[in-house]
Amino acid sequence: MQHDTPQQPAIVEGAASGAGPDASWRWPEARWRQAVNQVRAGKALRPDVWPGGAQVAVALSFDVDQETLTLRDGKTSPALLAQGEYGSRAGLPRILRLMKRYDIPASFYVPGVSALLHPDDVTDIAAAGHEIGLHGWIHERNSLLEAADERDLTRRAAEVLEKLTGTAPVGLRTASWDFSDATLSIIRDMGLLYDSSLMGDDEPYEILQDGEPTGVVELPVEWIKDDYPYFGMDRVTTIRPHTAPSLVGEIWRREFDGAYAERGLFLLTMHPHIIGHRSRVSVLDELIRHMRSHSGVWFATHADIARYVKAQAG
Repeated sequence: MQHDTPQQPAIVEGAASGAGPDASWRWPEARWRQAVNQVRAGKALRPDVWPGGAQVAVALSFDVDQETLTLRDGKTSPALLAQGEYGSRAGLPRILRLMKRYDIPASFYVPGVSALLHPDDVTDIAAAGHEIGLHGWIHERNSLLEAADERDLTRRAAEVLEKLTGTAPVGLRTASWDFSDATLSIIRDMGLLYDSSLMGDDEPYEILQDGEPTGVVELPVEWIKDDYPYFGMDRVTTIRPHTAPSLVGEIWRREFDGAYAERGLFLLTMHPHIIGHRSRVSVLDELIRHMRSHSGVWFATHADIARYVKAQAG
């Protein structure tokens, strides 16, 4: 049984930049080494060959946040909640139709509250043969939680998903990719196969905890391969979408082309309430057609990729 790593003392804002007695430049070597080594990228897991001799593995994923992005912050504005509801009513059906048209399996990460609000979404995703993974309870920020609360919420979310689908989830994507001191221990205690929240590489790797191999596969994410930074909007701030859909499509095509040339992994993160809009889902459609124009492309769920790379690594 793995135990949670003790929480580090809170650092006063501004201390790390040089103000205060706890400034990071004052830390002894043991302290900054401990911080760096707590969760680290270990053995590279990119295989010598993908199934069927494929040139590249493609992992399309969707974080089904829906209303939880609003509820997470304790907000109850009907206008904000409606933005999340769009993901269920319009975005997700478009995505499922697109995946069916091209016969592509994908991975969907669903917060427990989102699953309870929209149980039919979960069963529809599962019935279409896609993977359903963990994405927290109410899209909470793990680093703001006590370890016991994070553990309880993750387990509750897993129970909801298993009850709705009949299958226990094998992978986790933390909400907002927020990884606390306790997250990896929780992943290990729950016996999960993989995580998809970290950014240590382009390719799959084994996660180390305090310098020791964990057996947990990491399928790394990246903000440039996520729809939110390009299309996200906060109506009460000056943040507005600023990148044309065609340019986003170009970035993603270049990422795929690079993965194809390196015989690696192309992993894309999207959200039904964002990519599901008409002007944006067309970008995904065009990208899929671009990828399918290449020979040797293995479209797979995150779970299938994690199982394969782990088996190949022995």
